[in-house]
Amino acid sequence: MKNRKMLSLLGGLAGFVILFALGINLLLSERRELNQLKDQRKEMLLLKDEFLSLRQKINFVEGRKNLSNVQGIVQAVDEVFSSIGLRDKVKTVKSVGKRETRDGFEEEADISIEKVSMNEMANIFYRIERAPMVLTIKKTTIKKSFDNPELLNLTLVISFLKAK
Repeated sequence: MKNRKMLSLLGGLAGFVILFALGINLLLSERRELNQLKDQRKEMLLLKDEFLSLRQKINFVEGRKNLSNVQGIVQAVDEVFSSIGLRDKVKTVKSVGKRETRDGFEEEADISIEKVSMNEMANIFYRIERAPMVLTIKKTTIKKSFDNPELLNLTLVISFLKAK
């Protein structure tokens, strides 16, 4: 009887130790999962901020699509270069083609600009980027002018997006 009590006591103690070990193991795994969830939450907050920033940029571009009443790439180029006083430096504007996209029309043009300074070139790029219509520079070629090496000749391929 005494051995039976001792065996029951040892069995109960062994069961308690096993339950205690399982509880500790469960607690540690829950803690690891909690840390993973905290890391995921931090990542989601970063993604949320990035998403909101991209959404704001998209809304800005979408708003620009409907801002101006420019009908084509030639008119858009004329408006951009007239606003910075470089209209006379534009030598040629050749429309490359027009294609329909999902949201509207995209028209491309090759533009040749001669004898501009570095500051004027920066102003051109800035004005194209900030134009009240959607203009995108696809390709740029910059060469020194033959007459004056301080001046530059530019060849731009510009894309104009117009909403349907």
